[in-house]
Amino acid sequence: MKARPLARLVCAAVVPFWALLFAPVPSASAEPCPDVDTLRSHVDSKSLGVYPVNYPASTDFPTAVAGITDAGTHVEHTAVTCPKTRMVLGGYSQGAAVMGFVTESAVPDGVHLVQALQPMPSEVSNHVSAVALFGKPSTQFMSIINQPPVTIGPLYAPKTIELCVPGDPVCSGAGNPAAHRQYVEAGMVDQAADFAASRLSVGS
Repeated sequence: MKARPLARLVCAAVVPFWALLFAPVPSASAEPCPDVDTLRSHVDSKSLGVYPVNYPASTDFPTAVAGITDAGTHVEHTAVTCPKTRMVLGGYSQGAAVMGFVTESAVPDGVHLVQALQPMPSEVSNHVSAVALFGKPSTQFMSIINQPPVTIGPLYAPKTIELCVPGDPVCSGAGNPAAHRQYVEAGMVDQAADFAASRLSVGS
């Protein structure tokens, strides 16, 4: 199977509503620095932008490092160039792991690619309103593939929602592979959109 970038990692059922939760980019009809970055039907008249993180999806950790580096670079750049833009970070499955690592405040134990995984400056967290993770790989799952656990950094944990469909073997350790593709049916995409929109509305 050909590896696909994070924008395609959001399962097909999720894409039409949730697209990819992430940092803003200009659109033809928006100001150069949009107010927020996705949640189109949940944020009224605010301008929106979406940035799909580009890396080859794989259980081979160095490929995820490419995504972590790309995501962190874009978030930092947006915080500097569009300081009034509020960002929502999000991902599904391996994409959730990438976003989790992006928020970490220290390089995880057991990771030797230190240069690629330097944490973002702490002040960047002030520009991130919410983090929404679907099917984030559990510590058990990460251990099976011989990788460090995904831990949300302390500056981002209070603004993070982690959603796991019961039975999803990636995030719950249970054994129903079909559950990993049922986030829309389970209502969790709407739940995450409501969470992120509420965080944006209070300017968090």
